[in-house]
Amino acid sequence: MDKGYEKEQFEGLKIKTSVAKKFRAYCKAISRSQSMGLLAMLDFFEIHQLSPTDSIDGSLSSLEIRIKRRINNAIAIIKSIEQSQTLPTVAMLQSLFEQQLEHEKEEDYFDDDVEFIEKKFENVGSEEEWPEETTVPKIRYDRLEEKMEQLKSDFSYVLGKVTEARSSFGKPYLKLELTPDEVEKYKRSIKNS
Repeated sequence: MDKGYEKEQFEGLKIKTSVAKKFRAYCKAISRSQSMGLLAMLDFFEIHQLSPTDSIDGSLSSLEIRIKRRINNAIAIIKSIEQSQTLPTVAMLQSLFEQQLEHEKEEDYFDDDVEFIEKKFENVGSEEEWPEETTVPKIRYDRLEEKMEQLKSDFSYVLGKVTEARSSFGKPYLKLELTPDEVEKYKRSIKNS
């Protein structure tokens, strides 16, 4: 018996004898009753939105091969566009920037604006000896200054949230009045910097 359809009655269909024999052989091959075989076919057509009159032009494996070829062709077109359009544009922009940098170096005003001299403190006690000089670009120096100002403002905010708590037992202690979200924000900013 067919599961879920035990109490239903059978209905007769008018089918040609050769078609009925072919259908019975197919149902035996897939090990199903004739009702379940027909139901499986109908479900297949509905799920895949196919019509019995549609032509698939071969097997499903040939369809898969054609789809893969089309995907490979699309990938080849994208690579071609990237090589013929995107990369030359990047190369042109890089050459323009290089020419601009060479031009500015020739004018010699660029060096004064971009570089600072930073001296390393190896011997803190002796101010006379500076073993080595390090140059830092102005842009990086400015960014480091901005980060330092941000850290100072964050630190002063955190220090403003510190209060002294006195307990009846033991020594007084410091209490930090920050929300967990604020603490997570500071953790992320420290991790990202």
